[in-house]
Amino acid sequence: MNVQTDSRLILLSPEDNCLIAGARLAAGETVVIDGERVTLGKTIELAHKIARCALQADDKVLRYGAVIGHVTCGVRKGEHLHTHNLASDYLPTYTHDVGNTFVG
Repeated sequence: MNVQTDSRLILLSPEDNCLIAGARLAAGETVVIDGERVTLGKTIELAHKIARCALQADDKVLRYGAVIGHVTCGVRKGEHLHTHNLASDYLPTYTHDVGNTFVG
């Protein structure tokens, strides 16, 4: 069975629970994800991740079939996945903020 997804959303691996925006998608726009129409709550920039399904806090996010992180709160289908709701499961992120150190 071939379930339709908007051609502007890229599925990198069949088991992924996120899609990649192949174009900038405006807030309020409707897209189809796995046969379901979803209205976007905010603008999704090119190459950003979008939830392919609803996710609960601490659910792992798969991209290319590999875990890239976990969501820090509940996420609706079609919601933007980024640093506001997704924590990396790789090495800690270090910034130039005062008080942070760097791996040498």
